[in-house]
Amino acid sequence: MNDNQKSEQNREHDETKKENKTSYISYGISLGLCFGAAYGVIFDNLAIGAGIGLSLGVAIGAAMDKKKK
Repeated sequence: MNDNQKSEQNREHDETKKENKTSYISYGISLGLCFGAAYGVIFDNLAIGAGIGLSLGVAIGAAMDKKKK
């Protein structure tokens, strides 16, 4: 194997390492919006429910990201 092939393999390996990093904030946003929307529909105020769910989801996701590191 020549040097060009080795460097190409190393570059591909580094790119896959970067892609595997996940953030819990995205999970928090999606779950928070779902639960917040459900809460908003139950209490007949979708905008406030979605806002509360979004902010709680971001807060919980950020806390989980910080704990992971």
